[in-house]
Amino acid sequence: MTIFSKIIAGEIPSYRVAENDLFFAFLDIYPVQKGHTLVIPKIEVDKIFDVPDEYLGGLLLFAKPIAKALEKIFPCNRVNIITVGLEVPHAHVHLIPITHASDVHLNNPKIKLSKEEFADIQQRIIAEMGASN
Repeated sequence: MTIFSKIIAGEIPSYRVAENDLFFAFLDIYPVQKGHTLVIPKIEVDKIFDVPDEYLGGLLLFAKPIAKALEKIFPCNRVNIITVGLEVPHAHVHLIPITHASDVHLNNPKIKLSKEEFADIQQRIIAEMGASN
């Protein structure tokens, strides 16, 4: 069982921003930018292009309102989506608010946020997605 499956199961706490039957989204606890969010399928598949076809399109559709919320909350030029997948053997995409191309590099220094800051970001994203419906 991957760390992401443990997060989905509630065995490891997370700052969940969205969930449905197939997907789960939560704040990266080692963000490179404020609002850095991970979106994962609830099935354990290591590589993004090994994810079943019926999940691939759904993953982007699930991520879209989160990305739109991030764009409204955080000053940025756009929300970038990247998939590296080497950190955890569970397919996932990173949604990262960026202004410059260098903002998206996962080897950039990580931002240190308090539990209160994470919770505030979480609530702001959830509220913005609710306002957009």
